[in-house]
Amino acid sequence: MENPSESIFINRELSWLDFDSRVLALAKEKSVPLAERIKFAAIFGSNMDEFFMVRVGSLYDQTLLKNNKLDIVTHMTPSEQIAAITPRVAELQAKCDKYYQHLLSALKENKYIKVDFDHLDKQQEHYWKAYFTSEILPILSPQVVDQRHPFPFLRNKEIYYAAQLNSKSDGVYYGIIPLSGQFEQLLFIKNPDGTTSFAFADELIAHYAAGIFNKSTLQNACLFRVTRNADITVDEGMMDHDIDFRDVMSELLKKRRKLAAVRLQFWPSAPQEIVKFLRDKLVVPADRCYTQTSPLDPGLLFRLASRVSADSNPAFSYPPARPIQAPADYDLYAEAHKHDVLLSYPYQSIRPFIRMLMKAGSDPDVVSIKMTLYRMASDSQIVQALINAAENGKEVTAMVELRARFDEQNNIDWSKQLEEAGCTVFYGFDDYKVHSKLTLITSKVNGKYHYLTQIGTGNYNEKTSELYTDLSFITTRQEIGEEASAVFNNMALQRLTSEADTMLVAPLRFKSVLLEQMDRQIDRARRGLPASMILKNNSINDPQIINKISEASCAGVRVDMIVRGICCIKAGVPGKTENVHIRSIVGRYLEHSRIYCFGEGEDMTIYIASGDFLTRNTERRVEVGVRVDDREIAKKLRGILDLQLRDTVNAREMQPDGIYTRVKPKQGEPPVDSQMAMYGYFQHGFETAHPAAPTRKAAAKPVQKPKHPTPHPHKPENKRFRGFLDSLFGHKK
Repeated sequence: MENPSESIFINRELSWLDFDSRVLALAKEKSVPLAERIKFAAIFGSNMDEFFMVRVGSLYDQTLLKNNKLDIVTHMTPSEQIAAITPRVAELQAKCDKYYQHLLSALKENKYIKVDFDHLDKQQEHYWKAYFTSEILPILSPQVVDQRHPFPFLRNKEIYYAAQLNSKSDGVYYGIIPLSGQFEQLLFIKNPDGTTSFAFADELIAHYAAGIFNKSTLQNACLFRVTRNADITVDEGMMDHDIDFRDVMSELLKKRRKLAAVRLQFWPSAPQEIVKFLRDKLVVPADRCYTQTSPLDPGLLFRLASRVSADSNPAFSYPPARPIQAPADYDLYAEAHKHDVLLSYPYQSIRPFIRMLMKAGSDPDVVSIKMTLYRMASDSQIVQALINAAENGKEVTAMVELRARFDEQNNIDWSKQLEEAGCTVFYGFDDYKVHSKLTLITSKVNGKYHYLTQIGTGNYNEKTSELYTDLSFITTRQEIGEEASAVFNNMALQRLTSEADTMLVAPLRFKSVLLEQMDRQIDRARRGLPASMILKNNSINDPQIINKISEASCAGVRVDMIVRGICCIKAGVPGKTENVHIRSIVGRYLEHSRIYCFGEGEDMTIYIASGDFLTRNTERRVEVGVRVDDREIAKKLRGILDLQLRDTVNAREMQPDGIYTRVKPKQGEPPVDSQMAMYGYFQHGFETAHPAAPTRKAAAKPVQKPKHPTPHPHKPENKRFRGFLDSLFGHKK
């Protein structure tokens, strides 16, 4: 059996927790502004909610099957994975509680004082009791659990107050109060001395709730929270051809609310009698019951961070950094017909893309607009542009993925509105989620069809475009448009795309193409020629790709990987991945773009894509990508990668044991924050001149490795980056 220290594989679930650990670490970083530190603690809690709902929920389901499914890289059984997860979660939660106490101390130093309901003076006691009696008590709904009253259904991710009671007539029984009423969950009071007190409503209720059960003796009480499995799948039995798939998904969403509990969170020192009572009722094992001093609901920390950020010292938050806006007369629709365009979010605004859709919807030459929709904003202007186009008589086709986890209801609602507006709506494949980010605008001029194609790495979502780093490539190249048209036609006919040249299309023309590119670099290395790969994505666990990366390393190919989240391959393992270098960038923005670069200089080939290197992306989803042949855009993409490989602010580098360590600047060198430097990198904004663009008919010339651009600090909003960029790009890699 292979020595674990020599293995190149890391379990997916443990790697997910390692990512959460990197997020949590930012909650203690003193270089991070206070409100942002609170927010990172909240993000950690939110991530843990999703981890239990999705990953632990799935593993729990698998333990109930006769034939357990093994982890594809470490071959651990579901039970073994759960056993490895639970102590790691407890360790991370203990860290979170410790950092939370540090945050409370920092808040107190800055005149934000948390109310301690165990130590109220008379005046405070009077105020809070009056508030509880008038504002909260009237809308609470206490329930009892005894021989005459069954145990109630407890909703996912909601906080409850549990009390062990005793009465002369009924003996021991229990009371439960849901704490999700229509009242403020986070309360603030301005004090005469200039400080601000804040209180969590669940702690306030717990302090006074004993009086609700006034006919009984309260023996024990605590707060708790339930996390339920949310891993739903479409039951083949529900796929009756006479039932609309939207109705199927609506039924599944109702089913999700009642899935098994997979975690219980308690107040510290929760009475064991109550813990055992709830464990037995909800069938949750002891090792998935956690106590914590930090808020049970991470949403409270998000609200606290927002309030502190809104009314406090600007130093408590990151400096304002808004997307670069296009000039008032900038016309992306016209520019894309002249040359290929690359937009980078959140550094550039998504508004020109929305305006492009609006203009296409009213262009008399446009005959159709097709788009894949995975996650949309609740007030999506992009969907509204499609609706307007349909109302203008355009043929609008929307591939709406109703199985986008936790966005199902939003997508169901939008699909109905699109249909009502006259759009053609379909839902993709039975067996494959459509995760593609693809738009095709077709025009007819002088009897000939012309295409404008957009291929992106991120969702068509205005909200996340200001929080996630993503890329949007727009072209009028006919060959790409023809391939995109074939992809849409195949999806509409429930048919996978097996042929494409410039585009990547999973599952049949995605992984195979990238493996071919890796083989070319392996062959170059074996012939003694320079060979390298830079692979940037969110996650990797595909064993075929991992083994190919190891093969490349052994052949002498330098492999740089920028993997934000799950990474199931170890770097630097002797004889296996010695030439593999892996870093994770976790900072102000969520790194979401996927860039795959093979070779350098004359031989460089570069792609952007919607898909990661997870088997779900490479084998079970319809993903799209594109080879970027435009010289200037390819150089810009390579520059992004080079910049991130020099990051010494947000980067953590993996060691051969799988542990990540912070990357620090060398002595005498300025720190490099690749995310903030991107504002300077794109400070030209929305280009209208593209002299080096290849012709539409000719293939692009080989791309050379770019030099870093010289910054042009013309725009006032970019002045703060000027000195930083001068020092940054003045140093060689």
